[in-house]
Amino acid sequence: MSARSAPVQSSAPPPQRRRILLVNPRFPESFWSFRWALSRVLQGKRALNPPLGLATLAALCPPDWEVRIVDENVQSVPIDPQADVVGVCGMGVQLERQRELLRYYRGRGCYVVAGGSYASLCPEALADAADTVVAGEAEYVWPRFCRDLAAGRPRALYRETGIVDLADSPTPRFELLQLDRYANASVQFSRGCPYHCEFCDIIVMFGRKPRTKSPDQIGRELDRLRMLGVRDVFFVDDNLIGHKERAKGLLRYLADYQQRAASTFNFGTEASINLAQDDELLSLFRAARFSWVFIGIESPDETSLRETGKTQNTRVDLLESVRRIYTAGIEIFGGFIIGFDNDTVDIFERQRRFITAAGVQVAMVGLLTALPRTPLYQRLRRVGRLRPHANLADNTQAGTNLVPLRMQYETMVRRYEQLWRDLVTDHSIARRIRSKARWLRRPVYRGQYSWFERAQILARLLWRGLLPGGPARWYHFAAGMLCSRPRFWPVLVSDWIAGLALQDFVRRRFRRDCARDRRIGQATLAFVQARCAACLRSGTLDAALLTAGSATRLALTLRGRVDPVFFTICARRIEKLLRKSSTAITLRVEALALGQHDDLRRLLQRLAYYGDRISLRVNSALASGLAIDSSVFHLVLEEY
Repeated sequence: MSARSAPVQSSAPPPQRRRILLVNPRFPESFWSFRWALSRVLQGKRALNPPLGLATLAALCPPDWEVRIVDENVQSVPIDPQADVVGVCGMGVQLERQRELLRYYRGRGCYVVAGGSYASLCPEALADAADTVVAGEAEYVWPRFCRDLAAGRPRALYRETGIVDLADSPTPRFELLQLDRYANASVQFSRGCPYHCEFCDIIVMFGRKPRTKSPDQIGRELDRLRMLGVRDVFFVDDNLIGHKERAKGLLRYLADYQQRAASTFNFGTEASINLAQDDELLSLFRAARFSWVFIGIESPDETSLRETGKTQNTRVDLLESVRRIYTAGIEIFGGFIIGFDNDTVDIFERQRRFITAAGVQVAMVGLLTALPRTPLYQRLRRVGRLRPHANLADNTQAGTNLVPLRMQYETMVRRYEQLWRDLVTDHSIARRIRSKARWLRRPVYRGQYSWFERAQILARLLWRGLLPGGPARWYHFAAGMLCSRPRFWPVLVSDWIAGLALQDFVRRRFRRDCARDRRIGQATLAFVQARCAACLRSGTLDAALLTAGSATRLALTLRGRVDPVFFTICARRIEKLLRKSSTAITLRVEALALGQHDDLRRLLQRLAYYGDRISLRVNSALASGLAIDSSVFHLVLEEY
């Protein structure tokens, strides 16, 4: 028995404790956040997809346990959890926040458990922050942990090393999720993928032999979602057609289900490009009402595809395959990668031309990233081509953890940012819509909203998206409407919403004029210092501008009564700083004068749209009193 698998006795809760809180940490903003769309147009929605894994985990808990799920992407984490056990999941991009929450809740006296995809890949990264780490699929190891916990002898590490039969996977407890806050609900039919892409961690976690649930299991899950009023469902499978015959059986079942239940589910999923070569599959996708699929196209360069093991994409003409899928009425969201060993600076223009010709509006273009335990990571580590201390959690950031072979790293990053700027211009958005409209003549998607909801969405798009763009944007939108069939209009509106959301994302995230950021930051600091000079002298306010590499951060500390001008005039100037630059803000509140709580609430409300760049360091008592929403701001809880 290893040291990490030895029983842990000291911090285990008494056997009678049966209250558990399951937490999904807040994601940093990324390509998939679509923050502008969710906050400005599709109001009422806070995130795209709920944490299906936690809902499944809740169903695996003993029936007499009191289970609560909190997704920090749509609601604030509790300051006082009122739980004996806290489980925190996480992907690689959530690792830092996952560790923060584990440490905080452990400090509150809870027994803390770490899980999720990153814990499955690298359990050692969470061993010091958690009492127990659960690695791998949960269907068998989680009930074992629950039994051990109830007996007072939980282990430090539970790792699934066998093969999980998905027939043993329960119906997730969807009722514990705030489903009305998500654009989609999620279900899963299969795990595993038959292919061997060098950069992919799916085959590391789930293997190359796809395992599936039965159609009846999926039917029970859909019954539950239908009762909860859900209309849009995302199959989170990494490749729904990894086992074609079982996929066809599921699709026939879903087509029958939609008719039998008079259902109006709108489905989406992930699949491989060979979907286009199977007419029966395409027909079944349409019959089951799959309106979109995400496909890892990766690169128009066949040599790069062969190099990375994505040979399934070399057996077909990629552009022709995209158009065949459009002809079936199914939209494509595409994944594209830059940075393969074969790639030179020419790849940026080739990617732009392909994405434009293919009409892929939701094009996730990322820099190749070597994820732990993947064949790519192992190969590059052997030859010394991994960049130390690089952030490898988000492949759509302007950076990566590997050294490219045929271009300079700085050139690759600079051209990557420029490619994104080119893709999100109004002209480029409109061109991709036109390219798609030529082939997508009978779209499955017709809008899953009532006429009143559609009118509201269109009004917000016009007011907040189209009108601010000026005559050129008005022309592009109107021309698209006039030159396409009315049946295509819901797709057109959806594409403009997605395109403008990505435009907003790129404008804020890829602004890299460091000197300009520092100038704006210094001017803002000088403004605060001039307006709040007395507070700075008395020590109730501290203000400083910090620079580290290319990053600029305005650090503010409150220690008591602050001149009201800080919450009004200075607040407007700070908002301008966030709007005009990439500067981040740290606001530390050590003490707040009586009567100024409302002032601080109004300040935070003003800055909420930029909450992903605002780190709040507040003691837990004050955070609770102010009802600070950690789903909006990065709330760092402290005890002092």
